[in-house]
Amino acid sequence: MRLARAILIWAALATAVGLPIAAASASPLLAWRDPVYIAAGFAGIMAMTLMLAQPLLAGGYLPGLRAPRGRRVHRWVGGVLLVAVFTHVAGLWITSPPDVVDALLFVSPTPFSSWGVVAMWALFATALLAALRRRLRLGLRAWRFAHTGLALVIVVGSAVHAILIEGTMETVSKVALCALVAVATAKVVIDLRIWAKRASTR
Repeated sequence: MRLARAILIWAALATAVGLPIAAASASPLLAWRDPVYIAAGFAGIMAMTLMLAQPLLAGGYLPGLRAPRGRRVHRWVGGVLLVAVFTHVAGLWITSPPDVVDALLFVSPTPFSSWGVVAMWALFATALLAALRRRLRLGLRAWRFAHTGLALVIVVGSAVHAILIEGTMETVSKVALCALVAVATAKVVIDLRIWAKRASTR
């Protein structure tokens, strides 16, 4: 019974991750794009799929990756997520530097750009906070509060950024992926709040 449940969970995650990538791969818009632009776009798609795994790993919901193993993998996936976002932005910079500059300065005429930039800076801030956690001597509750707040900014910003873009990602699979990321993140946030409340009463 446990094995069947584990297989079902992993199969569902693989489907949630694989379908948006497969749908984007079949997009007719790819025929009109440069290789660098395509690579940048798929790096962004990969980043969005990694964001689905992150809360599941942090919450210990994936079979075989319970705490503390799940949290260790969570940190590694966070590093891969950083690389994916950097690749996404770098590719866009190569293909159109003025558009990237406008986005970074929040003067881009496309609304999705600002949401993406906010999510990007929140992701960088999360990585910096994690790297400096010991030096800053953050307590567990302070760390959870800061990390969770930044994670919410990343999820909301990335989801709106992806949904507003009319590009290679297929609409239904894109919206479904964003919704799953939001639901998974919300569940972890709720669980952490419950844990903090119980801890404070001891």
